Amino acid sequence: MPRPPRPRPRLPRSLAGRLFAVQTVLVAVVVAGCAVFTYLSDRAQAEEAARRQVTAAATAVAASPAVRDAVGAADPAAELQPYAERIRRDTGVDFVTIMSPEGIRWTHPDPARIGEPFLGHTGPALRGRTFSETYTGTLGPSVRAVAPVRGDGGAGGTGPVVALVSAGITVDAISAEISHQVGALLVTALAALALGGAGTYLLNARLRRQTHGMNAEELGRMHDYHEATLHAVREGLLMLDGQRRVALVNDGARALLGLGDDEVIGRPVVGLGLPPALTAALLAPGPRVDEVHLTADRVVVLNTSPVSSGERRGTVVTLRDHTELQALSGELDSVRGFAEALRSQAHEAANRLHTVVSLIELGRADEAVDFATAELELAQALTDRVVGAVSEPVLAALLLGKAAQADEHGVELTITPDTRVDDGLLPADLPPGDLVTMLGNLIDNAIDAAAGGVPGAGVTVTVRADDDSGELLLRVTDTGPGVAPEAADEIFRRGWSTKSTAPAVASPSGAATEGAGVGYGRGLGLALVQQAARRNGGTVTVGNNPGSGAEFTVRLPLHAARTPAEVTA
Repeated sequence: MPRPPRPRPRLPRSLAGRLFAVQTVLVAVVVAGCAVFTYLSDRAQAEEAARRQVTAAATAVAASPAVRDAVGAADPAAELQPYAERIRRDTGVDFVTIMSPEGIRWTHPDPARIGEPFLGHTGPALRGRTFSETYTGTLGPSVRAVAPVRGDGGAGGTGPVVALVSAGITVDAISAEISHQVGALLVTALAALALGGAGTYLLNARLRRQTHGMNAEELGRMHDYHEATLHAVREGLLMLDGQRRVALVNDGARALLGLGDDEVIGRPVVGLGLPPALTAALLAPGPRVDEVHLTADRVVVLNTSPVSSGERRGTVVTLRDHTELQALSGELDSVRGFAEALRSQAHEAANRLHTVVSLIELGRADEAVDFATAELELAQALTDRVVGAVSEPVLAALLLGKAAQADEHGVELTITPDTRVDDGLLPADLPPGDLVTMLGNLIDNAIDAAAGGVPGAGVTVTVRADDDSGELLLRVTDTGPGVAPEAADEIFRRGWSTKSTAPAVASPSGAATEGAGVGYGRGLGLALVQQAARRNGGTVTVGNNPGSGAEFTVRLPLHAARTPAEVTA
């Protein structure tokens, strides 16, 4: 039967484990390579050092006058052998051989070898040149040098070669010297390997903690899920580092904050061009919960949470689009106001009807007809005035509803004679909802301001579309106490309301009445007016009428391209 295949060794699953294995092998290979290189380099250096040593010894012996004198003696070996052995011991070489030009040895470490032929090359030396080589002789392989001995003028002279000197060091001796260095080299290599392994282990232990033991595939999938989630979530997600720079932003946050496709990663929050209130909220050290803020064309709900793990590392910011909900809330408030006005009108109509019936029962038919006709004429006159002057149905319905609402609060709402909006003058890209936001909030604020004033309080409204000047004018004036000069620059700020400040700063058309309309209870009414005007390229101005209350004026272009709004006081 065939043997089952041996199971393959399991590789580390985590990224940190794989990196540890790779780095360990890499460190081992590097250390081994360095050790081999060092060994080979040391061996080459040892051989070169031996070559220089034997060359120096052979040259020195060949230049000695004693050697030249002994060569001419009757028995050169008897005189040269003791001298050569002394030189060998003093210089540390393994042999010093002095021979005749024919290669017959006169000296040798082994006296039995004296008189035998020299094993090695002598040709270059016979021609008067000192040379070195590695050759295997009677003592084994050796690094040797051969120098000529000249009979006249020494080693550097020009006389004939009368003898040869060979000095050498055996390869075994060189290897023995290197072997002593190999031990130190191995200890150093093992220490380097141990240190490298320990450092790699510590580094990968930290990496394992930071990656939670996940492998590369799991990290890749997590990154893909992370990217898909960021692009799929409609809510805005913004992450700031400890220096309040953008570390991460998704598509939803770009859309809500109006960042577009600009590169914002790494930019500080103060450089994003956001409204001051929103920038301050993002820079705040503490958490923020469900704060409503306005951007150029959005109403967003902001939540922030500091990210900390023993020390502060940044802030996580979530953003939700509140624009449509805020618009629906405004429409609901308007409908609620209309319903209250209808209820009040129904109650008044019932009272008038009872009065007419009672007059008829009393036999006063003429007085009953006059009473009913007068009431109908007043109501019809206002309707005819509004419908005749304002052909835009949304504006006409808003003015009629606000007139009933003002009457409910005991405030007279007057449409000025120059109010005129002909059919087709309003631009097609001007949303009716923005008109309701701007005019509705201004009228609500004016009604609340005038209702707290003197008897005979009223609100005057002008709505005029002038094709010649190319602008739509919305002007609302009340008979309240007006706007304090020091508050004129702050009334359009989100959350500004004199309901929580001193009455002396009360803004009849923007502060004390911020609780009405779209911005109910949140100080957003006039902020939304400003936002809608800016969104449609218009301007908002506020001032005080001499002898009257506050006057708010919105000017919107009918034909010009949309430009950023200007707000003046």
